[in-house]
Amino acid sequence: MVDLTMARLQEFMIVLYALGLVFYLIDYFKKQKAVQRIAFWLIVAVWVTQTAILTLYIVEMKRFPVLSLVEGIYFYVWLLVTLSIVFQLIYKVNFMVFFMNIIGFVFLMIHVFSNLKYTASTVGDSLVSEVLFIHITTAILSYAVFALAFVFGVLYLIVYKVLKKKKFTKQFSSLPNLHQTMMGMKMSIYTGIPILFVSLIFGVQWAYVALTDWSIFDVKIMGSFAVLLFYTGVIYFHYKGKLQSLEFAWMSIFAFLFTVVNFFLGSTLSQFHLWI
Repeated sequence: MVDLTMARLQEFMIVLYALGLVFYLIDYFKKQKAVQRIAFWLIVAVWVTQTAILTLYIVEMKRFPVLSLVEGIYFYVWLLVTLSIVFQLIYKVNFMVFFMNIIGFVFLMIHVFSNLKYTASTVGDSLVSEVLFIHITTAILSYAVFALAFVFGVLYLIVYKVLKKKKFTKQFSSLPNLHQTMMGMKMSIYTGIPILFVSLIFGVQWAYVALTDWSIFDVKIMGSFAVLLFYTGVIYFHYKGKLQSLEFAWMSIFAFLFTVVNFFLGSTLSQFHLWI
């Protein structure tokens, strides 16, 4: 009964999500307040539905759903939608919200239509601990924050191109300025780096205590530290003036794409890190 309810809620959520993106796109071209409000409340409805599904899952499994790849993806989408609503309410940046939810919708489609299914976690009950939950949730949170840097990077390139060509339209008012996008990239990366670092520290600590057969040279572990070094290097070289603003935006985009590759490929190739 619970599985059927969750399936129906997911179908309902996908329809709402698609409609919300369509209305955000219409708002970009038409610039109508009514359309903007409809788009926003559709995304809010998506968040409410997602939260209901998460709650049902917690009740059914008696734990927070982050211990498998499919669970991690769903929680990641929930975080992206949450962040998009917060930014809409505080900063009124509609186009950024649109891009954030494009990413969320893509991950939701991967969650729903891939071969990934809700199954028992590959982590034995005896190995589950608060340290593991902190490791996983902070890792996913850092990926969500890095998605913000990606979106700000894309917006920086769009605004830069519009300014260079000097083709200003009414849609240009929907975009943040170059300073705002640059600050958004920096603050997102500044926030994501320490969160990911904390996640890796807790992950290594958990593996050291809970596992007897593991290696620091595991593909997922090495990939996660590479992500951390990538973002740290981007910030460092930009601070030193070796990455100019345009290059910094491109590197923020490439860093996030590398993070996504590590999220999926690292989990597939890892010898023990199969749950996220």
